[in-house]
Amino acid sequence: MDKGEDGRCVSCGRILEKDEIALTKKMVNRGAEAFYCLTCLAARFCVEEDALRRKIREFREMGCVLFRQTDERGVSSGSGAGG
Repeated sequence: MDKGEDGRCVSCGRILEKDEIALTKKMVNRGAEAFYCLTCLAARFCVEEDALRRKIREFREMGCVLFRQTDERGVSSGSGAGG
């Protein structure tokens, strides 16, 4: 399979959500160019998908810039602190 640069999971080919790309960068490699969907990332780390969803919430609450939310205008929210 390709490197996942087209917004698809490098393992299964599923179209990725922004949080899945961010989680791959946070947990695998900040400079990653190949990304995993939540299901494949959970399998890679031998954890439940719900555990990864909780980590996404934790990282967002900590202010990690990888997990910024955008409003309907595409404007980022959050302090920009953390990482």
